Amino acid sequence: MSVTIALAGDAMLGRGVGEMLAHRTPHPLFSPAVHKVVASADLFLLNLECCVSDRGTRVDVPGRTFFFRAPPRAADVLADLGVDAVFLANNHTLDYGPTALLDTRAHLARAGIRSVGAAATIEEARAPLILQSGGLRIGIVAATDHPAEFAASPARPGVAHADLWHEDVPDWLTGTIRTLAHATDVVLVSMHWGPTMTARPVPHVLHAAPALTDAGADLVVGHSAHVFHGFTRHVLFDLGDLINDYAVHPALRNDLGLLWLITLNEYGPRHTEAIPIALDYCHTRLADRSEYAWIADRLTRACAELGTHVTDEGDRLTVGWPRRAPRAR
Repeated sequence: MSVTIALAGDAMLGRGVGEMLAHRTPHPLFSPAVHKVVASADLFLLNLECCVSDRGTRVDVPGRTFFFRAPPRAADVLADLGVDAVFLANNHTLDYGPTALLDTRAHLARAGIRSVGAAATIEEARAPLILQSGGLRIGIVAATDHPAEFAASPARPGVAHADLWHEDVPDWLTGTIRTLAHATDVVLVSMHWGPTMTARPVPHVLHAAPALTDAGADLVVGHSAHVFHGFTRHVLFDLGDLINDYAVHPALRNDLGLLWLITLNEYGPRHTEAIPIALDYCHTRLADRSEYAWIADRLTRACAELGTHVTDEGDRLTVGWPRRAPRAR
């Protein structure tokens, strides 16, 4: 038994993307080739870095400059793309307050998309999501290390927050992972961690990752930097972005990214594939040959720093992992 999970990083459907969605006949956000890649997987998961609502007001958070809210139609766009579940534990889910967060969950549910990592109470925000695919039970938990102001409480909607900047991985998170490891076949942990626009994982992210895998995570998927990072067998430190209207950093090239296909079984990851993509303004397509070459070179070097050897297959970058004994549960 095995399952192939398609993964994408930050999907921002507000601002310019939201304006495009507001048109009567909006231009497609994703090329047919992108649709084809994600359709090849059993499940498709991504980080939804905006709320989905036509209600709410901007929150007052010190230093906050950007606020992302997508129209309700965005949920249907994600469903048409084949998204099965989204991670909501991030720093933009509550940009327009609790009402918009609860609307987000409702619009996603209406479109048949599950969500994890933010909810009406702290218990619900921290609660895992369990999906079934490929004959396997897949447990998913999501958390973010910023901002603390968005943390859920017993009586306040918010995100599952873990202060990794100043503390170790909290007991609630490692405890949830251990419980999932006994109750499911595969455990996936989504972490919105670290600052934006970094070329590699920062120290507190490198410190936290082993605690998550030691607790029983088969796969940790990170996002926040808007730039893809290198990966190991069990940790994709940053998935990069999927779609947005952002300005392009001339050196980090946040307009060039990756779609990920991870094949797992009860023994953990067996195969990792990274498919180069290009993020035009409010539109995502597969990378052309020059873009592909830039992405391949950068990912190969980033992975080498982590001891991972990547093979260029011509249309994707791959790593096959040796078979091993099951993780202790």
